[in-house]
Amino acid sequence: MPGVKPLLILVIGCCGVAACASAPDALPYRMQNDAIPEPLTAVAGDAARGRQIVAGRDGNCLLCHALPETGERFMGNVAPALSRVGARFTAGQLRLRIVDSTRVNSEGVMPAYYRVHGLNQVAQPFRGQPILTAQQVEDVVAYLSTLN
Repeated sequence: MPGVKPLLILVIGCCGVAACASAPDALPYRMQNDAIPEPLTAVAGDAARGRQIVAGRDGNCLLCHALPETGERFMGNVAPALSRVGARFTAGQLRLRIVDSTRVNSEGVMPAYYRVHGLNQVAQPFRGQPILTAQQVEDVVAYLSTLN
């Protein structure tokens, strides 16, 4: 059966192409340089909700970052302080760093708060789910943008 091998290769190749075509690698946002310029939602971010996310358990930002504006006693010092972060970065740059900080610093330890593919060591119940919703990302961006 000399024709079987090429047919098998063709079938495997087609399946591979189909798998690649259906793989969820397309990003739900557009990156431009070191930013995601457009908001992830049609609803504008709410800075007050963003502050709650940054200071609370949803984001756990204070595990690594210091943010004196919150008045919290216990804050991290592993990552840069968030004071004046709104003066250092545009909203689009902040958005990318929250969505997937590895796009800016591949060696960083900050989690990808909105990326769901290509992650390691994610517990089964949380696979395919972002840490923050698109609206929560926009709320955090709105809050951080106020820190001038």
